[in-house]
Amino acid sequence: MPHWLQLMLDSLWPLLWAAAVFTTPLTLLSFAFGLFVGLAVALIRLFGPKPLVAVVRFYVWIFRGTPLLVQLFLIFYGLPSAGILLDAFTAALIGFTLNVGAYTSEIIRAVIGSVPKGQWEAAYSIGMTWRQAMWRTILPQAARVAVPPLSNTFISLVKDTSLAAAITVPEMFQAAQRIVAVTYEPLILYVEAAILYLAMSSVLSALQTRLEGRLNRYGGFLEEARV
Repeated sequence: MPHWLQLMLDSLWPLLWAAAVFTTPLTLLSFAFGLFVGLAVALIRLFGPKPLVAVVRFYVWIFRGTPLLVQLFLIFYGLPSAGILLDAFTAALIGFTLNVGAYTSEIIRAVIGSVPKGQWEAAYSIGMTWRQAMWRTILPQAARVAVPPLSNTFISLVKDTSLAAAITVPEMFQAAQRIVAVTYEPLILYVEAAILYLAMSSVLSALQTRLEGRLNRYGGFLEEARV
């Protein structure tokens, strides 16, 4: 068996283990929390009082305008100077959550704004409150439009978690770095890590396509029912 193939097989399990134990939980938690933050920020931007709108706009401006790697360094290496100590995984989770929240807030704000005003009026006409109209009428329609851009954000997050290696989170890319430090075979190990990231992204892209197809069919049924 060729040396490079043997090395890839020997290192496959450590990389998969790191992906399962660190990369996957970090991705899922960051996206879930970031989606919650993004929804809250979007609703404030659309319906909140002006002082609070100014605060969340500043937050979005900061996190969309600075590199993610810099944000991670500020949280993990910078906050200890202010007396705030965080372990690597928590620091990465906070950094990714705030970054995802800033980007998803713009997506959610746009899709909520795209729902016709007539939907609000129809909800109010049958006695719904603002909260009921938002959760029962507006958000379900906006969610279908938001799936493609939010799915792209999730797929990008999977790849961005490799940046957590820079603050010592032992995720998949750092696992590859550790093996490189022993084997001195960076090309083989980094190609293998890239292939694994590519495989994960490809699976998620396929799931995204299927989900969009289902939502489009569902949307078509709704349009026929309205007609």
